[in-house]
Amino acid sequence: MRKFLLSILLAGSANFAQAHTGHGADSFTQGLIHPFAGIDHLLAMFAVGLWAAQQGGRVRWQGPLTFVLALAAGGMLGMLGIGLPALESGIALSVMLAGLLVVSVARVPTALALAGIGFFALWHGIAHGLEMPGKASAAAYASGFMLASALLHASGLAVGHGALKVSGMLRMLGAAIAASGAVLMMAAF
Repeated sequence: MRKFLLSILLAGSANFAQAHTGHGADSFTQGLIHPFAGIDHLLAMFAVGLWAAQQGGRVRWQGPLTFVLALAAGGMLGMLGIGLPALESGIALSVMLAGLLVVSVARVPTALALAGIGFFALWHGIAHGLEMPGKASAAAYASGFMLASALLHASGLAVGHGALKVSGMLRMLGAAIAASGAVLMMAAF
């Protein structure tokens, strides 16, 4: 229990503000770094993994796969210069809702939850695509941010499986993510 809580504390103490993209040696590295550069992306993707662990069964792979595929579609739109109004607010809202999905005692129908995950992943993808460095290879950059997203989902799954063994831990993590999303929402306005 102590080791688990210590690992969560240490993982959360990293200074993400210094992880700016554009410093990588190549497009793949820049894409790989991007999801870790913003706490909003990191928390949303991690929360999808937590939720998938909580649901069990086929949802363990359906949630993350839905996110990564919609992320790729959004990334293509962003690379084409197609943005959305209130993009940052939408991404912050996705963090809050992903946390609430983990906290929720009531089971949200899987199809509805997956549709929501896909919708918000599209927003995250657009942000990634819009922020692609000018001379980056689109395919390599997208491969990097898709892999990073999958790694964040896997991390959420692993922590989620461990948290299932500690009464109330998973819901506390979801509440912390939802609260972070609310703070991000206030900052976006």
